[in-house]
Amino acid sequence: MQKLASPASVLLIALLVGYLTGRVRSTALAKSTCQDECGSVTIPFPFGIGVGCFLNKWYEIICEGDSIKVPRLKKIGVEVLKISLPYSRNHGDMYTSPSGTIEVRLPIVFSNKKCISNDYRTGWAAPSLDGSPFVYSKDKNKFFVFSCHHQAVINNTGQVLAGCKSECRGANFSDSGICSGYNGCCEMGISSMVLREFGVNFMPEDGLTTGVGDECSYALLAKESWLRPKLTNLHDLKGEGFVLGVLEWGIPSNSSLEVRLSQSCQHCGKGSISVLPNAVHQFYCSPGYIGNPYVANGCQDIDECRDPLFSHCPGFCENKVGSFRCRDTTKLFEIVMRELEKATDNFNDDRILGKGGQGTVYKGMLSDGTIVAVKKSGALDEGKVKQFINEVLILSQINHRNVVKLLGCCLETEVPLLVYDYISNGTLYQYLHEPNEESPVSWEVRLRLAMEIAGALSYLHSATSIPIYHRDIKSTNILLDQNYQAKVADFGTSRSVPLEKTHLTTLVQGTFGYLDPEYFQTSQFTDKSDVYSFGVVLVELLTGQKPICQLRAEEGRSLATYFIISLENNCLFDILDHQILQQAEEEEVAAVAELAKRCLNLNGRS
Repeated sequence: MQKLASPASVLLIALLVGYLTGRVRSTALAKSTCQDECGSVTIPFPFGIGVGCFLNKWYEIICEGDSIKVPRLKKIGVEVLKISLPYSRNHGDMYTSPSGTIEVRLPIVFSNKKCISNDYRTGWAAPSLDGSPFVYSKDKNKFFVFSCHHQAVINNTGQVLAGCKSECRGANFSDSGICSGYNGCCEMGISSMVLREFGVNFMPEDGLTTGVGDECSYALLAKESWLRPKLTNLHDLKGEGFVLGVLEWGIPSNSSLEVRLSQSCQHCGKGSISVLPNAVHQFYCSPGYIGNPYVANGCQDIDECRDPLFSHCPGFCENKVGSFRCRDTTKLFEIVMRELEKATDNFNDDRILGKGGQGTVYKGMLSDGTIVAVKKSGALDEGKVKQFINEVLILSQINHRNVVKLLGCCLETEVPLLVYDYISNGTLYQYLHEPNEESPVSWEVRLRLAMEIAGALSYLHSATSIPIYHRDIKSTNILLDQNYQAKVADFGTSRSVPLEKTHLTTLVQGTFGYLDPEYFQTSQFTDKSDVYSFGVVLVELLTGQKPICQLRAEEGRSLATYFIISLENNCLFDILDHQILQQAEEEEVAAVAELAKRCLNLNGRS
């Protein structure tokens, strides 16, 4: 038999299911039936390739080339290097530009034909943006001149807008990367201009318009942050003859798209750029969201807890729609009995969330407004006290986003009380087996839940200071929060395992249907036993069926056995939940089914 190293297998499951989830969860940037890339450049709507894929003629991209694809703005004729969507300035510069931008290739302008042997330019007009929803970025671009005896000017229809003069009196700019105006290089910002069309011309330093001579000078408009590091070595750049410039873009005011977004875009903000005389607006996803506001449902919640660039949370991070919550996890806090009585209306029966072998769970609200779940043990026999102590010890060392969080405890009474985060959407068992017809459980959600449960198990088995065996993984012990994210719960029967030990010899505990047969036969609980139980949950997610069903033939009453028999008879697709049959790709289903089969391997150590 193939050896199955359980923690690694669980991690493999998490990674593979995460890969599959990523395929179905990625936020659409282009229209659903449109090409969204040309070469290495992503093309988000309102830009597009092909009929019906762009907003209007200004946003049309043509994708040229055979082996190497190059995108161009068809109307303007410039090569596109990158298109960035705008975002709220509160996000910080992590994914896109604060303003929607297009990075394009702009030519270097040379003073005479001796400067370069190929496509030289001794006077140059920039691609005209007149009438377009674009403007040359005044914040990101800068004008540079490289010369010893020339000045270069930016002009518009013959009118000089600005310029700078470069002389050679000291150390060359290549030594410092700084343009002083006296070291062969000068530079000028364009923040006071609205540039939509302009040209570049050279003049001698005395200001005359003729007689520039044979000196090889050159000028360029380029993205400052891109060019600055290249100032110490411009040889290759001059040879290529092009630099990177930046356009800002928006959508026309009162266009049908602008009107629709203004009225109905969820989680969106709105700004504008200076492209007079045209009014142009930019839409961006609100803080806490990311994506493309120009497509339907394009702004998606950022899971700050998955990305530390967003959350900077050193403690326990809880994702919320549009935000997150960060709590200190350095210690549990003790809660007085009086507060818990007030929080639960004196443990009113109307506040009961559920009852089990380890006690009753009540919903309550603490004085600071925190909604909590309070577990009250139903008896004080020695076994219950041990389970209470065990649960406190186990949960106090756990900090994982997919494990229910123990907030504190009350030690004032004989009956021990534990206080947890309140998880609002019930159990996975209820979600799968008591479904809401209006909100069926999609394939995408099933994959995500599988990934989250697997990640939590991998953490318990291998990432805590001492490995933890849960010993009762089942769909009723997996809670769902307000975002339907999985939270593994109920650690009363869990055990910490010294690193040098591979198993625990205990009285058999667990739930039939989820119980590892090897553990049942030997009384030796290993990490593989948890993985077996996870395999049953995975089959529940695939089939929508309960772990034990008396209506099936005797050999198939156990869902695990029924699943294995179906695989052996090539009948997998006969037992899948109808939602999966309608939504999932066959290869994805087959991959997850194979993972479930590995988890249910009856001899995981041989």
